[in-house]
Amino acid sequence: MAAAVSFSHQMHTCLMLLCYSIWSLHLPCPTSSLYFNANFSDPEAYYPGLSFQGDAYLDAQSRTIQLRRAVESPNIQNSVGRAFCSTPVPLWDNATGELARFTTSFTFRIKVNGTISGDGFAFFLGNYPPSSPDPLEDRQNLGLYNGNASTVATGNDRAVAVEFDTFLNVGVDTSNSHMGIDVNSIISQAYTNVTLAGNNLTSDLPMTCHIIYGNESKTLAAVLEVGDTTYRVNTSVDLRLMPSVVAIGFSGATGEADELHQIISWSFDSTLDLPSAPAPAWRSTKSPPPAPKTLPKGRLAKVTGPIIGVIAIVCIFVGVRRWQLCMRKKRHRALAGGLGDIGYLKLARATNEFAEENKLGQGGSASVYRGQLASPSRPVAIKRFKLAESGEERKAFEDELRIASRLRHRNLVELIGWCYGGQRNLVELICWWQDDKYTRLFLVYELLPQGSLDQHLHGGNSWLPWSKRYQIILHLGSALQYLHVDCEQHQQCIVHGDIKSSNILLDASYSAKLCDFGLARLVHQESGSKTTDLVQGTYGYIDPVFIDTSQRNRQSDIYSFGIVLLEIVSGRNPTVTLHDTPPLPSWVRSLY
Repeated sequence: MAAAVSFSHQMHTCLMLLCYSIWSLHLPCPTSSLYFNANFSDPEAYYPGLSFQGDAYLDAQSRTIQLRRAVESPNIQNSVGRAFCSTPVPLWDNATGELARFTTSFTFRIKVNGTISGDGFAFFLGNYPPSSPDPLEDRQNLGLYNGNASTVATGNDRAVAVEFDTFLNVGVDTSNSHMGIDVNSIISQAYTNVTLAGNNLTSDLPMTCHIIYGNESKTLAAVLEVGDTTYRVNTSVDLRLMPSVVAIGFSGATGEADELHQIISWSFDSTLDLPSAPAPAWRSTKSPPPAPKTLPKGRLAKVTGPIIGVIAIVCIFVGVRRWQLCMRKKRHRALAGGLGDIGYLKLARATNEFAEENKLGQGGSASVYRGQLASPSRPVAIKRFKLAESGEERKAFEDELRIASRLRHRNLVELIGWCYGGQRNLVELICWWQDDKYTRLFLVYELLPQGSLDQHLHGGNSWLPWSKRYQIILHLGSALQYLHVDCEQHQQCIVHGDIKSSNILLDASYSAKLCDFGLARLVHQESGSKTTDLVQGTYGYIDPVFIDTSQRNRQSDIYSFGIVLLEIVSGRNPTVTLHDTPPLPSWVRSLY
């Protein structure tokens, strides 16, 4: 009897260990993160808790954040205001020194009343909570730092900022319209002039800035879009020189000038990998049972030994697989350049378990579903890659994630997030232990309300007047200019590889955005091309030279762009060959 009790007790302990190991398989890699997407002009939209200092406030009439005194105030000069997120943001881990990665985007407008501009505003990371600004002392430093321009901030005055400066300080600045990165000093560590006529900081246009911090390269980069002009600045900065927890927000100031600083929308996404917590020590709280009296020790060992051995092997195997999962997620986060991952359950709820009625389309390696994220509330298009029968599906996912996560342009569809995982039942879970092909991969893009261009040209959705067609052509050309020239990094450009009308989406105002970067590739500027094993693309849009040489380059994209242009103008579908009618390019040539 005692032997039976002992055996039962050991089995209970082993089963608890096995259950814990299986449960730990689904624990996410430990992270600390903050995400929000706030459109202040929409009274129904979600936005984070905000705190205001100085003269800053949320203007109920214009539905914008104002960083200076209200217009109706008797004295609007020497005004300083800050608006920041009420939640502190972990910037680096005290235990490991691991840095956070983050991305933030915001749309703003600077209005100058009169002929003199000044002083500007900045997005900042600083001590939490920030000390209250002094209007007379801090206005000359955009409300960021105390003291004069040569002062280097220390202690609680430390701040890293991206400034939008509209006042020329002789000997410090190079123009009265520039963007710079400040590191504990109002003298920018790196800057770029924003001075193109009609597309500068004081042109009274809505402007959008994207800021990215890579924790591995320790590079802080800012991209500013003003009208159809893009400005860039970046510098290397180790954010461990800041407190481990910081405040994020905006700081603005005016001197003698009458200038408004209005924040229209703001999104922020940060992720900080934390060390795994040690596994809990499983131990019995009961007294050990008496030694067996009726069952020989040898027989008990023969029974329990193999069972414990099998369970130990399973536990080790599960632990290794969980480690592999964490490493793969970490690699994907590096590929995403700070773009946040979205949990599988959120995607499943957003698409009603990927119901067939929510399917928007299907390609060779993935299906696309319409979804509605709950928090923050927004419609999305979820690209669900097929279960990986080989490494091709995973490579397609990683290639698209690597490229799409780094693109920031008003005529390119925005990648919102990604997901790695999605085991749904015990059978798939057991199979996943054996083979990675049961892993699901997802990319989450913004969803545009007017659908794709081909639906309007050939599907009878609506009749596009020439003004809208011309606008779409200009927008597509702007997207290609960005991919081929403006976003050049390390002497590489991006070749899209599948430009066609079904990959051009339209928003509510019929502005065009290019989507689907599944065939996009980085191409070296010197060679100008990339060789592929397979001729991939869509019939009717593929460059004949690419078919002959398998060399994909910018000229291949331009050829496809030309086919789309002819399709927009003529209304003919290049993928459909009519009886006794030549292909679209030959048909057009025959008319002249």
